[in-house]
Amino acid sequence: MEPAKNQSQTDLELKEDIRKKEIASYFGYGFAQCISFGLIGSYILFFYTDILGISAAAASIIFLIARTWDAVNDPLMASIMDTLNSKHGKFRPYLKYMPFLIVISTIACFLPLDGLSMTGKLIYAGVTYVLWGMIYTASDVPFWSLSSVMSQQAQQRTKLITFANMGVFTGIALSPTIFIPLTEWLGGDDLGQGYLLATIVLMAIALPIMLNGFKNTKERVKPPKTKVKFSDGVRAIRANKPMFAILVVFFCNVFMNITQALNIYFFTYNLGSASFMTIFGIISFASCIGFFIIPKLNLKYKKKHMLMVIVAADVVIRIIWFSLGYSSVVVSFIFIGITMLLYTTTGPLISGMLAETIEYTEWKTGKRNEAVIFSGQTFTGKLSVAVSGGATGLILTAINYQSNQAQTEFTLNMLFFVIALLPALGSIIRFIIMYFYSYTEKEYKETVEKIQVRKQKEEAAPQS
Repeated sequence: MEPAKNQSQTDLELKEDIRKKEIASYFGYGFAQCISFGLIGSYILFFYTDILGISAAAASIIFLIARTWDAVNDPLMASIMDTLNSKHGKFRPYLKYMPFLIVISTIACFLPLDGLSMTGKLIYAGVTYVLWGMIYTASDVPFWSLSSVMSQQAQQRTKLITFANMGVFTGIALSPTIFIPLTEWLGGDDLGQGYLLATIVLMAIALPIMLNGFKNTKERVKPPKTKVKFSDGVRAIRANKPMFAILVVFFCNVFMNITQALNIYFFTYNLGSASFMTIFGIISFASCIGFFIIPKLNLKYKKKHMLMVIVAADVVIRIIWFSLGYSSVVVSFIFIGITMLLYTTTGPLISGMLAETIEYTEWKTGKRNEAVIFSGQTFTGKLSVAVSGGATGLILTAINYQSNQAQTEFTLNMLFFVIALLPALGSIIRFIIMYFYSYTEKEYKETVEKIQVRKQKEEAAPQS
């Protein structure tokens, strides 16, 4: 009778509703963590080139080294994370300690380094950037993995991941909205000092919010009795074909990352004012409203089908925008708002489908490797940012961009082409992959049921 009782208790935990306070705390961790990601992703290149005086080529080498190391380090760290099982759970312990290291490493990246030689600056920039990436991985992977052990119910998990994505987007959107005004207010004419002080202020805000994410979350899904070993991470990756399809879909963010890096140029030269970046930041915040409808729509429609509709709509909207041109600022921002709304709503769908592949791996291998699965998302996200950073420079060179000068008609038209139409290519790739993708909610539910049956058999085995 005892095994049946334990199983009943497990089922009760899996059906337990996630409290609003817990969802808010989980959202808060993603928001606060991504303040750091937004600062590094948006401003570290400018800080290196225009404040430290590092050449763009040298900065690119730093990024290349960091991403190459990530390719080895991220899955390695994730495999180690999957072996943990402490009194705080499998992933929550990281949420307790990593916030302090994120704050320290982010601030360290923006030290002005006055008086240091160029060689010293290059070494310091490279070391701090690589360390920041490792620390961010040790925070981001457990954060996303936590959603898979807070609940095994598909709808509740979708809700958690939706709010996690909302936190990510709002945290990143905070940077273009307030960081530059904050640097000017705190640093005055000393841009380096302004960057440092603004970073300290934002990190001081982020720290208690992240710590609250640890305090008010709960792990409910228990790992299999079979102990996860380091080598199991490799097996998990090889066994999980649906994961690779979703990660390719996620990597297509690279097209949107390129346009977001070029927005400052589009606003400055095509629309006539760099101050439009503030409006873009506000639009980024507002576009998160789309997150609220995803869990409700998921009650009726499959994530696969919703994503296909969204990316198809994105292609159509972008073609219409390009055909109308950019002569009207109002019209341009209407289309920017629509495309941003469509883009942000893809986030929870992609993360939700990735989370569902965790059970696919568990069924195939008998081990839960949440961290390994979500390390793929972390690495792919950082890789897309790195690729978009390099592509941005190549695009500006190819379209004959000249800094601080009036641009030619060719340059302006090509810049508009990249902003308006390039992300449509990513949407087309996503549509094709989703058309052939077969691991949907139906298959996920069947997999969970198979796992539960296997667990019951394992619990009953010692008494037979």
